[in-house]
Amino acid sequence: MDTITRKPLGIRFNEWFEAYMFVIIPVSLILGFFFYRWLEGGTRLVPYLFAYLTFVMALGCSPAQLGGALRKPLAIVVTLALVHVAAPLAAYGAGTLLFGAGSPYVVGLVLFAVIPLGVSSVIWVGLSGGSVALVLSLIVLDSIVSPFVVPYAIDLLFGADIHFDHWNVMKDLIVIILVPTVLGVAVNAWSKGRAKPVTAPYAAPTSKLAFAAVIVINAAAIAPHVFAMKGELIRLVPAVLLFVAFCYALGWLGSLPFRGRDVVVTITYSSGMRNISLGIVIALHYFEPAAAVPVVMAILIQQPMATLAHRLQKNYWQKRGTGVTISS
Repeated sequence: MDTITRKPLGIRFNEWFEAYMFVIIPVSLILGFFFYRWLEGGTRLVPYLFAYLTFVMALGCSPAQLGGALRKPLAIVVTLALVHVAAPLAAYGAGTLLFGAGSPYVVGLVLFAVIPLGVSSVIWVGLSGGSVALVLSLIVLDSIVSPFVVPYAIDLLFGADIHFDHWNVMKDLIVIILVPTVLGVAVNAWSKGRAKPVTAPYAAPTSKLAFAAVIVINAAAIAPHVFAMKGELIRLVPAVLLFVAFCYALGWLGSLPFRGRDVVVTITYSSGMRNISLGIVIALHYFEPAAAVPVVMAILIQQPMATLAHRLQKNYWQKRGTGVTISS
């Protein structure tokens, strides 16, 4: 009987990866740093890996879910305003005070703030009693608008201080984010929701491997610069740590007027977690390598911070007496 009911290997691997993501991601970074001489040439594969990862994520979102999210327009507007307006402005202000105007580290902090919502937020929203349908829809909607929002925000904040090809940024975001997202939602609709469960034993684990590969390759690409930073890390590490915590706190405070646990949890994680792999891709392709360093550091911090946020959410809702069980 155990043999018959046992989950497929791919599903078990996917569950294991998600459970230990807080360990796997730092290990992937370390591997990229130590083996960078052999891995840095793989950067040309990153856009394809990322497009595949985005497509698999979008398979889980149907047009009906998008429609349901649109029935909560205020939650969507608040989340996007926190992510694409409040957080980038705070990153620019704090970064300029700490590192000076035009510093690549300021660019990196702003990139972390303005890039789309993180796919892994779905896991934490589910664990903490939020609305998985809402966060999936937010990720898809944000992926659709990101090709236009990200270049505009960078141009607006930095203007003539830095020079980058915002049209090429937009084009790349359309190719690696927008197109796979639209295709994934379209396949979901065409298959009447069957595509994701049917492909899950293969697509779920391979997309996680693609995610790890993106991190390893990008870490290899910036490793020489990180090794050369030395004393600068003393200021940069605390700055990134505090800013990631600030993004979670910003989401929490911005969501409190909604009162409902599902929306509060969803907005908190949506504000706190970003698509960091995409941020590294943009930083390495269009800015100097130093701009990618704060984004890479955020990878190390984002998941442990999500664990802390989960614990705080659990305690908060238990004190509120919601009667909802939240996973430990």
